[in-house]
Formats: sequence, C-alpha cells, structure tokens
Amino acid sequence: MDIFKYGQKEMDYLRKKDKRLAEAIDRIGFIERRIIPDLFACLVNSIIGQQISIKAADTIWKRLQEIAGEITVESILALSPEELKACGITMRKVFYIRDAAEKIRDGRFDIGALYDLPDDEVCKRLASLNGVGAWTAEMLMINSMQRPDIVSWNDLGIRRGMMMLYHHKKLDRAMFEKYRRRYSPYGSVASFYLWKVAAGY
Repeated sequence: MDIFKYGQKEMDYLRKKDKRLAEAIDRIGFIERRIIPDLFACLVNSIIGQQISIKAADTIWKRLQEIAGEITVESILALSPEELKACGITMRKVFYIRDAAEKIRDGRFDIGALYDLPDDEVCKRLASLNGVGAWTAEMLMINSMQRPDIVSWNDLGIRRGMMMLYHHKKLDRAMFEKYRRRYSPYGSVASFYLWKVAAGY
C-alpha cells in the first residue's frame, strides 16, 4: 500500500503553530493516508468521489477495479459506458471519465506535465477537462501527487473538521484562509487531521 510521505517534522511544525490541532495530532497519532500514485487512476477515483460519501465511492471503486483490473486509459476505454455505469457510476461521470481518457490517449491533454506545474496551474490545467473543478484537482494533488500544502475550501469534511476543532457554528472564507495560512507549508497533513476530526476521532 502506498501512503502519503510525512513524518515528525510536519507533525511538530503543526503542533507548534496551533494548540487545538496539536491536541488532535496527539490524540489521533500518525495517519496512514493511502495514495494512488498513478495520476490517471487517481483522476478517475476523484471523479467517482465527487459529491458522494467516502463509503459509496470506495464501493464503486472496488467494483471498477474488479472489471477493469488496473485502472489505465486503455482499460477504461475498453469498457462500454454501460459497463462503467453498472459499477454505480452516474452517466454524467461516465462521460467525464471517458472524455478525459480519450483526451489523454489522443495527446490533447498531457497529464504527465502536471508534475512540473505549481498548485494553482495544476488546478487551471485540470479545469480544462469536463467535470473537473477545484475539488477534484485538489484531491488529485493530495492523493496522487503528494503536494504538501493543500487545504480544500471545496471539501465539506475539511470545513466541518475546522468548525468542530475550533468550535465555530459558521466558517466564512476569511476565517478558513486564516487557518490555511497557519498550517502552511504543511496544509495537506493538517487536512488529514481535519478529516479525522470531522469523522469523530
């Protein structure tokens, strides 16, 4: 299993910067955050996960792996839209996944070039694909590229985790940005703990 690489340095930094986050880190301990090293496979996984629960997304992902084997551009395009839909993927998401696969196969979208771009450019480049917005791009940067400083405003779990950690009834963008800047340059690791807090840990 591939996991996001972080360690004592990041944890100690976040502990020093934020007392409440320090308490969460001490309570929860080290988090093994599974990653999907292949960018295309992770893109498919992120599209599947849009606006559904983690549990539902995991179930669909396992079904897709059962029929496709390794998730590659070729294995996805070898399946019909109906076969993809049978895994539990909506037809809209089936279109997004197949469209991305076709653009990568034909060379219209160079997914490998993302590695050389800064975070904001990765978001812009991915936004040229149908059905890929900021959240999907941010999940790809965390869950495949292991970018160190991603805290997603677009993720309900992260916002819920912040509200629970700091006892806020509401969280506006300015407050969110204040915390995001505090966690930098290790925002991704802070995100792991916010997700755990949101899940009741």
